Amino acid sequence: MKRFWDVAEVRPAEDGAGWQVMLDGKPVRIPGGAPVLLPTRALADAVAGEWRAAGGAKGGDFDLQAMPLTRLAGTAQERVDPAREAIALELARYGESDLLCYRTELPVGLAQRQAAAWQVWLDWAAATHGARLTSTTTLQHQTQDPAALAALAAEVARHDSYELAALGVLVPALGSLVLGLAVSAAAISAEEAHALSVLDETYQEEMWGRDADAHAGRLRVAADVTAAARFLALARAVA
Repeated sequence: MKRFWDVAEVRPAEDGAGWQVMLDGKPVRIPGGAPVLLPTRALADAVAGEWRAAGGAKGGDFDLQAMPLTRLAGTAQERVDPAREAIALELARYGESDLLCYRTELPVGLAQRQAAAWQVWLDWAAATHGARLTSTTTLQHQTQDPAALAALAAEVARHDSYELAALGVLVPALGSLVLGLAVSAAAISAEEAHALSVLDETYQEEMWGRDADAHAGRLRVAADVTAAARFLALARAVA
């Protein structure tokens, strides 16, 4: 795509509910045609920054895939908002098979790392949300306490559409509802959460050496996780 604007700036929405990014005086729009609305000035400034940087001068090439905040804002408005309850339930189901609950017995070194690094976050979920999940070292599905799952679902449901858009990236990327909620609560950084989610892979890498393709894939996921956490923080920022 070619850059078709000179100036990207932020203005209050006409109804006063949020902010808009304007390109040469015209609002950025979602695919459905409505103007993109941002809940905070901080997020609007960051989105405008993506558009200012995109493509360099007018006529330069730009890639919307390289504008994660813009894409998440559009997702929140066009996809999440009309189906917020269903999406919250879909994300909550990750608690039924949370990565942190599935451990190994061998090799012993990996088992010890999992226990030390992962159990603290299951304990955090129990202490913070009243949701005690149990772990297993078998290949069978671990059935969780319905009350624990309900508590996690209630916490997911407290997120608004913008927060759910971010959580919708975090939870699948991390393979863990618990880690996603911990990032949302600012209890752990995006970088730390991602490192925990790839504990098995990095352990194998230490043993057998780095696979270039797998490493590149992890870097892409890490970038998505970092962008989602940033979007979440900006969507909550208080002027």
